[in-house]
Amino acid sequence: MPPIIGRRATEIRVGVVVIDLESLPACEIAARIGALRRRFDAAGIDALLCTDLVSVRYLTGFTGSNAVLLVGADRSVIITDGRYQTQVTEQLASAGVDAGVEITRTPLDVLASHLAPPLRLGLEADAVSWAASQTYAESLDVELVATSDLVASLRAIKDTGEIARLEVASGIADAALANLRDRFVPGTVEREFALALDSEMVRLGADGRSFETIVASGPNGAKPHARPTPRPFADGDLVIVDFGALVDGYHSDMTRTFGVGALSDTQHRMVEVVTDAQAAGVAAVGPGVEAASVDAACRDHIGAAGWGDAFLHGTGHGIGLVIHEDPRVAKDADGLLETGHCVTVEPGVYLADHGGVRVEDSVVVTDGGCRPLTKFPKD
Repeated sequence: MPPIIGRRATEIRVGVVVIDLESLPACEIAARIGALRRRFDAAGIDALLCTDLVSVRYLTGFTGSNAVLLVGADRSVIITDGRYQTQVTEQLASAGVDAGVEITRTPLDVLASHLAPPLRLGLEADAVSWAASQTYAESLDVELVATSDLVASLRAIKDTGEIARLEVASGIADAALANLRDRFVPGTVEREFALALDSEMVRLGADGRSFETIVASGPNGAKPHARPTPRPFADGDLVIVDFGALVDGYHSDMTRTFGVGALSDTQHRMVEVVTDAQAAGVAAVGPGVEAASVDAACRDHIGAAGWGDAFLHGTGHGIGLVIHEDPRVAKDADGLLETGHCVTVEPGVYLADHGGVRVEDSVVVTDGGCRPLTKFPKD
Protein backbone atom coordinates (compact mmCIF):
# COMPACT_ATOMS: atom_id res chain seq x y z
CA MET A 1 0.00 0.00 0.00
CA PRO A 2 1.38 3.46 -0.83
CA PRO A 3 2.21 5.82 2.02
CA ILE A 4 -0.70 7.78 3.42
CA ILE A 5 -0.44 11.41 4.36
CA GLY A 6 -3.19 13.38 6.03
CA ARG A 7 -3.39 16.87 7.50
CA ARG A 8 -5.35 18.43 10.33
CA ALA A 9 -4.62 22.11 11.00
CA THR A 10 -0.82 22.30 10.95
CA GLU A 11 -0.27 18.55 11.16
CA ILE A 12 0.95 16.41 8.27
CA ARG A 13 0.85 12.64 8.70
CA VAL A 14 3.52 10.74 6.79
CA GLY A 15 2.99 7.00 7.20
CA VAL A 16 2.60 6.65 10.95
CA VAL A 17 4.69 9.76 11.74
CA VAL A 18 2.86 13.01 12.45
CA ILE A 19 4.72 16.19 11.54
CA ASP A 20 3.48 19.43 13.08
CA LEU A 21 4.61 22.27 10.84
CA GLU A 22 5.08 24.45 13.92
CA SER A 23 7.50 21.87 15.30
CA LEU A 24 9.71 21.95 12.21
CA PRO A 25 12.98 23.85 12.58
CA ALA A 26 12.32 27.57 12.37
CA CYS A 27 13.54 29.44 9.32
CA GLU A 28 16.35 31.80 10.28
CA ILE A 29 14.55 34.94 9.13
CA ALA A 30 15.86 37.39 11.73
CA ALA A 31 19.45 37.22 10.45
CA ARG A 32 18.63 37.87 6.80
CA ILE A 33 18.38 41.65 6.76
CA GLY A 34 21.81 41.87 8.39
CA ALA A 35 23.24 39.56 5.73
CA LEU A 36 21.66 41.75 3.04
CA ARG A 37 23.15 44.93 4.49
CA ARG A 38 26.62 43.45 4.30
CA ARG A 39 26.19 43.40 0.51
CA PHE A 40 25.36 47.09 0.17
CA ASP A 41 28.91 48.38 -0.32
CA ALA A 42 29.67 45.93 -3.13
CA ALA A 43 26.37 46.91 -4.81
CA GLY A 44 27.12 50.62 -4.47
CA ILE A 45 24.02 51.43 -2.43
CA ASP A 46 23.11 52.84 0.98
CA ALA A 47 19.64 51.28 1.14
CA LEU A 48 17.49 48.82 -0.80
CA LEU A 49 13.81 49.08 -1.66
CA CYS A 50 12.34 45.58 -1.94
CA THR A 51 9.22 45.56 -4.07
CA ASP A 52 9.28 41.84 -4.94
CA LEU A 53 6.89 40.16 -2.49
CA VAL A 54 9.14 37.09 -2.43
CA SER A 55 12.00 39.27 -1.18
CA VAL A 56 9.72 40.87 1.41
CA ARG A 57 8.60 37.46 2.65
CA TYR A 58 12.13 36.06 2.75
CA LEU A 59 13.49 39.01 4.73
CA THR A 60 10.59 39.54 7.14
CA GLY A 61 8.25 36.52 7.17
CA PHE A 62 5.34 38.72 6.02
CA THR A 63 3.03 36.86 3.61
CA GLY A 64 0.54 39.53 2.61
CA SER A 65 -0.23 40.50 -0.98
CA ASN A 66 0.78 44.15 -0.72
CA ALA A 67 3.99 45.49 0.79
CA VAL A 68 7.31 47.15 0.13
CA LEU A 69 10.31 46.88 2.41
CA LEU A 70 12.89 49.62 2.82
CA VAL A 71 16.15 48.27 4.21
CA GLY A 72 18.44 51.05 5.37
CA ALA A 73 21.92 50.94 6.81
CA ASP A 74 20.63 50.70 10.38
CA ARG A 75 16.83 50.65 10.18
CA SER A 76 14.16 48.90 8.12
CA VAL A 77 10.52 49.69 7.57
CA ILE A 78 7.78 47.65 5.92
CA ILE A 79 4.93 49.53 4.31
CA THR A 80 1.55 47.89 3.70
CA ASP A 81 -2.15 48.70 3.85
CA GLY A 82 -4.80 48.44 6.54
CA ARG A 83 -5.87 44.91 5.61
CA TYR A 84 -2.62 43.63 7.08
CA GLN A 85 -2.23 45.85 10.15
CA THR A 86 -2.50 42.95 12.59
CA GLN A 87 -0.93 40.29 10.38
CA VAL A 88 2.24 42.22 9.64
CA THR A 89 2.90 42.95 13.31
CA GLU A 90 2.31 39.34 14.29
CA GLN A 91 4.45 37.88 11.52
CA LEU A 92 7.39 40.21 12.11
CA ALA A 93 7.29 39.43 15.83
CA SER A 94 7.09 35.69 15.14
CA ALA A 95 10.11 35.92 12.83
CA GLY A 96 12.08 38.05 15.31
CA VAL A 97 12.50 40.83 12.75
CA ASP A 98 13.19 44.34 14.05
CA ALA A 99 11.52 46.64 11.54
CA GLY A 100 9.16 49.55 11.65
CA VAL A 101 5.65 49.19 10.27
CA GLU A 102 3.81 51.85 8.31
CA ILE A 103 0.14 51.40 7.36
CA THR A 104 -0.86 53.65 4.49
CA ARG A 105 -2.58 53.94 1.15
CA THR A 106 0.16 56.25 -0.13
CA PRO A 107 3.45 54.35 0.18
CA LEU A 108 5.41 56.86 -1.91
CA ASP A 109 4.73 59.61 0.61
CA VAL A 110 5.89 57.36 3.44
CA LEU A 111 9.00 56.33 1.53
CA ALA A 112 9.87 59.95 0.89
CA SER A 113 9.65 60.68 4.61
CA HIS A 114 12.24 57.98 5.32
CA LEU A 115 14.71 59.00 2.59
CA ALA A 116 16.88 62.06 2.31
CA PRO A 117 19.77 62.97 0.01
CA PRO A 118 22.55 62.20 -0.44
CA LEU A 119 21.49 58.56 -0.58
CA ARG A 120 21.92 55.80 -3.15
CA LEU A 121 18.72 53.75 -3.16
CA GLY A 122 18.86 50.33 -4.77
CA LEU A 123 15.87 49.06 -6.70
CA GLU A 124 15.27 45.38 -7.50
CA ALA A 125 15.71 45.80 -11.24
CA ASP A 126 14.29 42.38 -12.05
CA ALA A 127 11.04 43.24 -10.25
CA VAL A 128 10.52 46.93 -11.05
CA SER A 129 8.78 48.01 -14.25
CA TRP A 130 10.01 50.94 -16.31
CA ALA A 131 6.91 52.94 -15.31
CA ALA A 132 7.50 52.25 -11.61
CA SER A 133 11.16 53.23 -11.84
CA GLN A 134 10.15 56.54 -13.44
CA THR A 135 7.64 57.16 -10.66
CA TYR A 136 10.30 56.54 -8.02
CA ALA A 137 12.69 58.87 -9.84
CA GLU A 138 10.09 61.64 -9.91
CA SER A 139 8.87 61.15 -6.33
CA LEU A 140 12.04 60.40 -4.36
CA ASP A 141 14.88 62.87 -3.99
CA VAL A 142 17.62 60.19 -4.05
CA GLU A 143 19.98 58.55 -6.50
CA LEU A 144 18.41 55.34 -7.83
CA VAL A 145 20.68 52.36 -8.49
CA ALA A 146 19.61 49.22 -10.37
CA THR A 147 20.52 46.06 -8.48
CA SER A 148 20.13 42.42 -9.45
CA ASP A 149 19.90 39.26 -7.37
CA LEU A 150 20.92 40.80 -4.04
CA VAL A 151 18.15 38.94 -2.23
CA ALA A 152 17.86 36.06 -4.71
CA SER A 153 21.49 35.10 -4.16
CA LEU A 154 20.89 35.03 -0.41
CA ARG A 155 17.87 32.79 -0.96
CA ALA A 156 19.95 30.25 -2.85
CA ILE A 157 21.49 28.84 0.35
CA LYS A 158 18.73 27.19 2.34
CA ASP A 159 18.73 27.01 6.12
CA THR A 160 17.58 23.99 8.12
CA GLY A 161 14.00 25.22 8.38
CA GLU A 162 13.72 25.80 4.65
CA ILE A 163 15.11 22.36 3.84
CA ALA A 164 12.65 20.78 6.26
CA ARG A 165 9.72 22.44 4.46
CA LEU A 166 11.03 21.41 1.05
CA GLU A 167 11.34 17.85 2.32
CA VAL A 168 7.75 17.80 3.60
CA ALA A 169 6.52 19.22 0.28
CA SER A 170 8.50 16.58 -1.61
CA GLY A 171 7.09 13.83 0.59
CA ILE A 172 3.53 14.95 -0.10
CA ALA A 173 4.19 14.91 -3.84
CA ASP A 174 5.70 11.42 -3.59
CA ALA A 175 2.67 10.11 -1.73
CA ALA A 176 0.12 11.79 -4.02
CA LEU A 177 1.64 10.17 -7.11
CA ALA A 178 1.84 6.80 -5.37
CA ASN A 179 -1.85 7.00 -4.51
CA LEU A 180 -2.75 7.55 -8.19
CA ARG A 181 -0.30 5.13 -9.76
CA ASP A 182 -3.00 2.67 -10.81
CA ARG A 183 -4.49 5.26 -13.21
CA PHE A 184 -1.77 4.82 -15.84
CA VAL A 185 -4.06 2.78 -18.05
CA PRO A 186 -5.68 3.37 -21.45
CA GLY A 187 -8.56 5.84 -21.24
CA THR A 188 -7.29 8.02 -18.40
CA VAL A 189 -7.49 11.64 -19.57
CA GLU A 190 -4.48 13.95 -19.17
CA ARG A 191 -6.48 16.86 -17.82
CA GLU A 192 -8.45 14.70 -15.40
CA PHE A 193 -5.29 13.04 -14.08
CA ALA A 194 -3.67 16.44 -13.50
CA LEU A 195 -6.73 17.63 -11.58
CA ALA A 196 -6.77 14.45 -9.50
CA LEU A 197 -3.07 14.85 -8.68
CA ASP A 198 -3.53 18.48 -7.67
CA SER A 199 -6.48 17.56 -5.46
CA GLU A 200 -4.60 14.66 -3.89
CA MET A 201 -1.70 16.89 -2.89
CA VAL A 202 -4.10 19.29 -1.17
CA ARG A 203 -5.92 16.41 0.50
CA LEU A 204 -2.63 15.13 1.83
CA GLY A 205 -1.63 18.45 3.32
CA ALA A 206 -0.21 20.76 0.66
CA ASP A 207 -1.30 24.39 0.50
CA GLY A 208 -1.57 23.96 -3.27
CA ARG A 209 0.45 22.98 -6.31
CA SER A 210 3.87 24.45 -7.01
CA PHE A 211 3.08 25.22 -10.64
CA GLU A 212 0.70 24.10 -13.37
CA THR A 213 0.94 20.32 -13.34
CA ILE A 214 2.25 18.77 -16.55
CA VAL A 215 0.68 15.52 -17.74
CA ALA A 216 1.82 14.80 -21.30
CA SER A 217 1.04 11.50 -22.99
CA GLY A 218 2.04 10.04 -26.35
CA PRO A 219 2.99 12.73 -28.88
CA ASN A 220 2.30 15.46 -26.31
CA GLY A 221 5.24 14.17 -24.29
CA ALA A 222 7.61 15.28 -27.04
CA LYS A 223 6.84 18.87 -25.95
CA PRO A 224 8.75 19.40 -22.68
CA HIS A 225 6.22 21.80 -21.15
CA ALA A 226 2.99 20.58 -22.68
CA ARG A 227 -0.21 21.50 -20.86
CA PRO A 228 -2.72 18.78 -19.97
CA THR A 229 -5.28 18.24 -22.73
CA PRO A 230 -8.45 16.15 -23.12
CA ARG A 231 -6.32 13.42 -24.73
CA PRO A 232 -6.83 9.96 -23.14
CA PHE A 233 -3.84 7.72 -22.46
CA ALA A 234 -3.45 5.02 -25.11
CA ASP A 235 -1.68 1.68 -25.24
CA GLY A 236 1.98 2.25 -26.06
CA ASP A 237 2.11 5.76 -24.59
CA LEU A 238 4.89 7.26 -22.55
CA VAL A 239 3.37 9.67 -20.01
CA ILE A 240 5.42 12.48 -18.44
CA VAL A 241 4.14 13.78 -15.09
CA ASP A 242 5.93 16.91 -13.81
CA PHE A 243 4.50 18.51 -10.67
CA GLY A 244 5.12 19.71 -7.15
CA ALA A 245 3.50 20.53 -3.81
CA LEU A 246 3.51 23.87 -2.01
CA VAL A 247 4.02 23.82 1.76
CA ASP A 248 4.40 26.97 3.88
CA GLY A 249 5.59 28.88 0.82
CA TYR A 250 8.14 26.29 -0.34
CA HIS A 251 7.90 24.44 -3.66
CA SER A 252 8.78 20.85 -4.44
CA ASP A 253 9.42 19.65 -7.99
CA MET A 254 9.62 16.15 -9.45
CA THR A 255 9.05 14.32 -12.73
CA ARG A 256 8.42 10.68 -13.50
CA THR A 257 7.66 9.01 -16.83
CA PHE A 258 5.26 6.07 -16.96
CA GLY A 259 4.54 3.54 -19.68
CA VAL A 260 0.99 2.56 -20.62
CA GLY A 261 0.72 -0.96 -22.00
CA ALA A 262 3.44 -2.33 -24.26
CA LEU A 263 6.26 0.04 -25.17
CA SER A 264 8.51 -0.17 -28.22
CA ASP A 265 12.20 -1.03 -28.05
CA THR A 266 13.04 2.62 -28.73
CA GLN A 267 10.81 3.79 -25.90
CA HIS A 268 12.38 1.29 -23.49
CA ARG A 269 15.81 2.55 -24.51
CA MET A 270 14.71 6.18 -24.01
CA VAL A 271 13.65 5.37 -20.46
CA GLU A 272 16.90 3.53 -19.74
CA VAL A 273 19.13 6.26 -21.17
CA VAL A 274 17.36 9.13 -19.40
CA THR A 275 17.21 7.28 -16.08
CA ASP A 276 20.92 6.51 -16.24
CA ALA A 277 21.72 10.09 -17.28
CA GLN A 278 19.72 11.43 -14.36
CA ALA A 279 21.55 9.12 -11.95
CA ALA A 280 24.87 10.38 -13.35
CA GLY A 281 23.76 13.96 -12.79
CA VAL A 282 22.71 13.32 -9.20
CA ALA A 283 26.02 11.54 -8.55
CA ALA A 284 27.87 14.62 -9.79
CA VAL A 285 26.15 17.01 -7.35
CA GLY A 286 28.27 18.19 -4.44
CA PRO A 287 29.79 21.26 -2.80
CA GLY A 288 32.42 22.98 -4.90
CA VAL A 289 31.14 21.33 -8.08
CA GLU A 290 30.56 23.52 -11.11
CA ALA A 291 26.83 23.64 -11.85
CA ALA A 292 27.65 23.23 -15.54
CA SER A 293 29.43 19.95 -14.85
CA VAL A 294 26.22 18.43 -13.46
CA ASP A 295 24.54 19.37 -16.72
CA ALA A 296 27.46 17.85 -18.62
CA ALA A 297 27.16 14.57 -16.72
CA CYS A 298 23.59 14.20 -17.97
CA ARG A 299 24.14 15.67 -21.41
CA ASP A 300 27.23 13.59 -22.19
CA HIS A 301 25.40 10.35 -21.38
CA ILE A 302 22.43 11.26 -23.57
CA GLY A 303 24.75 12.45 -26.34
CA ALA A 304 26.63 9.15 -26.28
CA ALA A 305 23.32 7.41 -26.91
CA GLY A 306 22.83 9.50 -30.03
CA TRP A 307 20.11 11.77 -28.66
CA GLY A 308 22.04 14.91 -27.76
CA ASP A 309 19.85 17.05 -30.01
CA ALA A 310 16.73 15.68 -28.30
CA PHE A 311 17.74 17.02 -24.86
CA LEU A 312 16.01 20.37 -25.28
CA HIS A 313 16.49 22.17 -21.96
CA GLY A 314 18.82 22.71 -19.04
CA THR A 315 19.39 20.01 -16.46
CA GLY A 316 17.96 21.80 -13.45
CA HIS A 317 17.33 24.82 -11.27
CA GLY A 318 17.09 25.87 -7.67
CA ILE A 319 13.85 25.50 -5.73
CA GLY A 320 12.54 27.36 -2.71
CA LEU A 321 10.08 30.21 -2.29
CA VAL A 322 10.07 30.32 -6.11
CA ILE A 323 9.82 27.20 -8.26
CA HIS A 324 12.69 28.34 -10.51
CA GLU A 325 15.42 30.18 -8.63
CA ASP A 326 19.20 30.23 -8.23
CA PRO A 327 21.34 28.31 -8.85
CA ARG A 328 20.84 27.32 -12.50
CA VAL A 329 22.09 23.90 -13.58
CA ALA A 330 22.74 24.23 -17.30
CA LYS A 331 25.58 24.00 -19.79
CA ASP A 332 26.06 27.78 -19.70
CA ALA A 333 25.64 28.11 -15.94
CA ASP A 334 28.44 29.74 -14.00
CA GLY A 335 29.33 29.36 -10.35
CA LEU A 336 29.77 26.46 -7.97
CA LEU A 337 27.24 24.46 -6.00
CA GLU A 338 27.39 25.02 -2.25
CA THR A 339 26.17 23.17 0.80
CA GLY A 340 22.55 24.23 1.32
CA HIS A 341 21.68 24.64 -2.35
CA CYS A 342 18.50 22.77 -3.26
CA VAL A 343 18.39 21.92 -6.96
CA THR A 344 16.61 19.70 -9.43
CA VAL A 345 18.26 17.23 -11.80
CA GLU A 346 15.93 16.60 -14.74
CA PRO A 347 17.36 15.44 -18.08
CA GLY A 348 15.00 14.43 -20.86
CA VAL A 349 14.75 13.07 -24.37
CA TYR A 350 11.92 14.14 -26.68
CA LEU A 351 11.20 12.37 -29.99
CA ALA A 352 8.15 13.30 -32.04
CA ASP A 353 7.52 9.74 -33.23
CA HIS A 354 7.94 8.11 -29.81
CA GLY A 355 6.99 10.67 -27.15
CA GLY A 356 9.11 12.02 -24.34
CA VAL A 357 10.94 10.85 -21.24
CA ARG A 358 11.99 13.06 -18.33
CA VAL A 359 13.12 12.00 -14.87
CA GLU A 360 13.57 14.59 -12.13
CA ASP A 361 14.55 14.58 -8.49
CA SER A 362 15.05 17.49 -6.13
CA VAL A 363 18.20 17.19 -4.01
CA VAL A 364 19.90 19.22 -1.29
CA VAL A 365 23.66 19.73 -1.52
CA THR A 366 25.39 18.41 1.59
CA ASP A 367 29.00 18.49 2.79
CA GLY A 368 29.48 14.99 1.39
CA GLY A 369 27.56 15.24 -1.88
CA CYS A 370 23.79 15.50 -1.94
CA ARG A 371 20.68 14.04 -0.33
CA PRO A 372 17.50 13.34 -2.31
CA LEU A 373 14.32 15.14 -1.31
CA THR A 374 12.34 13.18 -3.92
CA LYS A 375 11.90 9.53 -2.93
CA PHE A 376 9.39 8.19 -5.48
CA PRO A 377 10.89 5.12 -7.23
CA LYS A 378 12.10 5.16 -10.82
CA ASP A 379 11.37 1.54 -11.79
